[in-house]
Amino acid sequence: MNRHLLKLQQIANAPSRVIIGLMSGTSLDGLDIALCEFKGAGIGTSIKTLNFKTISYSPEFKAELRSISSKLMVDLQKVTLLNAYIGTYFAELILQCLEEWKFPVENVDLIASHGQTIFHAPISIHGLDSYPNATLQIGDGDHIAFKTGVITLSDFRQKHIAAGGEGAPLAVYGDYLLFSSLTENRILLNIGGIANFTFLPAGKESDLIFSSDVGPGNTMMDQFVQTHYKNMYYDEDSKLALAGSINKKLLDALLDTPFYDFGFPKTTGPELFSLDYLNEAIKRTQLQGISNEDIMATLSEFTVQGIVRAIEQCVPKNNPFTIYLSGGGMHNPLLVKKIGDYLNCELKTTADLDINPDAKEAILFALLANECIAGEKPAYKNRPEMPATAMGKISFPD
Repeated sequence: MNRHLLKLQQIANAPSRVIIGLMSGTSLDGLDIALCEFKGAGIGTSIKTLNFKTISYSPEFKAELRSISSKLMVDLQKVTLLNAYIGTYFAELILQCLEEWKFPVENVDLIASHGQTIFHAPISIHGLDSYPNATLQIGDGDHIAFKTGVITLSDFRQKHIAAGGEGAPLAVYGDYLLFSSLTENRILLNIGGIANFTFLPAGKESDLIFSSDVGPGNTMMDQFVQTHYKNMYYDEDSKLALAGSINKKLLDALLDTPFYDFGFPKTTGPELFSLDYLNEAIKRTQLQGISNEDIMATLSEFTVQGIVRAIEQCVPKNNPFTIYLSGGGMHNPLLVKKIGDYLNCELKTTADLDINPDAKEAILFALLANECIAGEKPAYKNRPEMPATAMGKISFPD
């Protein structure tokens, strides 16, 4: 037997596995690195977060990523170069963290890398009948494996699409395995660049869970701030939005898109919800003189409305639930207050479920790697939007 296959077998059969999860989202702000220890697989999975760090990207690197992300026309040479560069860069950041944590790299069993999404193209966005759902993440897994010496799983979203899904949201798998409750109805709401949620009815019945993207999270607000304010990357403490007023005319124009009429579940991305989308709405409503603060207040309400309307449509009425937040939007006090007020429910974070909410996405990709290698069979029923399939391409170190 090939020695790498033998090692994989040993990792799969071991009582526990140490897996590093990597996540870099559409906000392009940095790389989340979660060092995790897993025991078991499937519904009996237990996890311990050994360490976690977010490493911010430099302004120059953000600009490089932004130049090829969510655009129909890009420099193909730059895409090719960054695919290799990001893989090596991620590996260097992993080794840097392990040295800082004084954790030997040889004690890491697997690395799970989400990669960097540069384009997400479900049929609902591209509208080309002869083409399927598609998505593209770069940051080659072979480069990570070779540089670190650790078996690496990457490119998780392709299998989801091949099996009939849209490549997102993938958080539903980890949400179900880690956060289901026998007694509490839970909504796991992640407000990243794009907002998505998973509804977990009490009882742990996998055929009753539901997950979907709902629209923009932070992406449009962050893009606007970064464009109009020097050395600002987001609206800290909602100061800009709180200083403005919601413009109902602009809000209605932002909500006037076929995306909100599509059935659930669905996916989306910055390919749709961008500054171009905002500028077109401003032009359509002849609001070219609107203040930055009023735009931010309206964009904040736009995000809230997408989240609230989706939950109201998808979660059975008169069915009390608790929302557990994660993602950068949980640090936005205006978003959090409005969501709680509109839905009249309790808002917590996944810290109340013993998972660092800032680390949650990276941890969930580590969990997908654990399922791919150690899961005997899927712990959930096969559904079009949630294919019961192992995800992740395997790269050997040499």
